[in-house]
Amino acid sequence: MKLYVAVQMDPIERIKIRGDSTFALLLEAQRRGHSIHYYTPDALAQRGNDVFARVHPLTVRDTEGDHFTLGAPERENLARFDVILLRQDPPFDLAYITTTHMLERVHPRTLVVNDPASVRNAPEKVFVTEFPELMPPTLITRDRAEIDAFRAEHGGIVMKPLYGHGGGAVFRLTRDDLNYGSLYDLFAVTYREPWVVQKFLPAVSLGDKRIILVDGEFAGAVNRVPAADDLRSNMVRGGAAAATELTSREREICERIGPALRERGLLFVGIDVIDGFLTEINVTSPTGIRAVKNLGGPDIAVTIWDAIEAKRG
Repeated sequence: MKLYVAVQMDPIERIKIRGDSTFALLLEAQRRGHSIHYYTPDALAQRGNDVFARVHPLTVRDTEGDHFTLGAPERENLARFDVILLRQDPPFDLAYITTTHMLERVHPRTLVVNDPASVRNAPEKVFVTEFPELMPPTLITRDRAEIDAFRAEHGGIVMKPLYGHGGGAVFRLTRDDLNYGSLYDLFAVTYREPWVVQKFLPAVSLGDKRIILVDGEFAGAVNRVPAADDLRSNMVRGGAAAATELTSREREICERIGPALRERGLLFVGIDVIDGFLTEINVTSPTGIRAVKNLGGPDIAVTIWDAIEAKRG
């Protein structure tokens, strides 16, 4: 089966291929003989119900500093493609949301991975709240009195912007932290949306596990261990990747959320679990494929393309 594939992503010349999951997907698509094309979100255009983009034929190589070749751009109706990979990174802002509205015009006739309507309606830190029994105590608000009461109840807390990404602006506050008032003021003037406030989980020092699900089924995992002087375990923030196995609790979490992911057309998802608590469900541009493989785990890009081909078969 040869598929006509487009990838909507950030500028390909800027990616760091060693850890980039989109690049892993492109390598596997090319290995299978699929015809792959590339465009960035700003190349989208809509006229009536037709959505176009100026796309480049794309060839990829697993060679740092020389990882791609682009052909001459051509204006294409996106309905011509068999598959579109929706892979630009957050921020999850109005520009991002607009692209999901546009791609919704061609899906599911063209298979968009992940389903653009579900990506729009299931942002990482909001969708997860549909499973409160799996989460640590969590509050979403920007109201000072609500945060005061939550902090009095739970002591140590973590505050982060609702639509943040990559570990940016994640703060831990102890019960008597004198920085609390200043941090509240900073968030109030910086972020218009509510914030996420969660009970601090001390076991984060042992790792924040990224678990990847493909079409609702467990596909692989990596434990991300924060540096000794940092709260955040994201690998872009200095977290170290380590091989891992799932606990019975983590398998229970996967089984619990798997049907909801399949129902929403969320084929490639990365969830974050700390000490047996689900903290995020990442659906916009999940990462972790190459880290899992580099640590001796499965090649999840193969699993994802198997699932895509089954849906296009």
